[in-house]
Amino acid sequence: MNATPSFGPATAVGSLPGTDSREAAKTATGSFEDFPFLPELPARGPGADMIGRTAGLLVELYARVEPSGWRLGDRPGRDTRRAVSWLGEDLDALEEFTQDYTGPLKVQAVGPWTLAAALELRNGEVALSDPGACRDLAASLAEGLRLHLAEVRRRIPGARLVLQLDEPSLTAVLRGQVRSASGYRTHRAVDRQVVESTLRDIVGVQAGGPVAVHSCAPDVPFALLRRAGAAAVSFDFSLLTERDEDAVGEAVEGGTQLFVGVVPGTDTALSDPAGSVMGVRTLWRRLGLRPGLLAEAVTVTPSCGLAGASPAYARQALAHCVRAARSLADNPE
Repeated sequence: MNATPSFGPATAVGSLPGTDSREAAKTATGSFEDFPFLPELPARGPGADMIGRTAGLLVELYARVEPSGWRLGDRPGRDTRRAVSWLGEDLDALEEFTQDYTGPLKVQAVGPWTLAAALELRNGEVALSDPGACRDLAASLAEGLRLHLAEVRRRIPGARLVLQLDEPSLTAVLRGQVRSASGYRTHRAVDRQVVESTLRDIVGVQAGGPVAVHSCAPDVPFALLRRAGAAAVSFDFSLLTERDEDAVGEAVEGGTQLFVGVVPGTDTALSDPAGSVMGVRTLWRRLGLRPGLLAEAVTVTPSCGLAGASPAYARQALAHCVRAARSLADNPE
């Protein structure tokens, strides 16, 4: 591993409860001194949600809220302006709490395929239904992310940025399981090479910096994400099946970082930190991986975003991730 690792021992997925950007930035930086993140606060409403926030980053494509969801339009409207304004507030708050910070810092955006499965065209069908629209959307997203990352670097010059692409719909896109507007049929599966090539283009926006791809859906396509250039894969550990284990082992041996979601995303009683990562240790043994690699190759996270949690539980869950990561480092076997 490098002398300056790209990732920290623990971080969050992205969303937090509440509507106060300063409070969220304080939580994100105070909980993870080694790997803070730019929080998302979907409780503020449309434009702060995952899709709306990323729609606000698009270049020369605009979206507005319709009763059915976000729809692409000709010009920036109130909804896009609101998304841009909230992101600006969040960056102001993060900048305030990261003065003189040096180390990895994570920012999140929706990846091209989940965006294509969610954003509607004028006819009401999602962009996924039109290969040309998918290409335009990916190009616009790439340019928007380039500008966004440059802005974060300008504000927090000591940070080494980690870009996380949220792709919860990726498996559905690959399997042809995304429903049409009528709900009576599904859009055809997108060719795996097209999916991989588009992801590779978006990963390339990071200009040498690491990209993590997150999905809290089952059957994360580990091998495809690695081929597309993802340096890390973020997933809900409870959804792993025996079928995934070889792909996980190959990923670790190939140098891919695992962001393992082991702490529940909604309020519950938490076990002791060592208990939360017991399954990770067990998997490591089963795969015959070197115990000393465990703390290096694994970043501990909640299983998904924390938007649905109470503020008190969210803070508790983040602290629990840090303690669970320490347990892995102190006692890998």
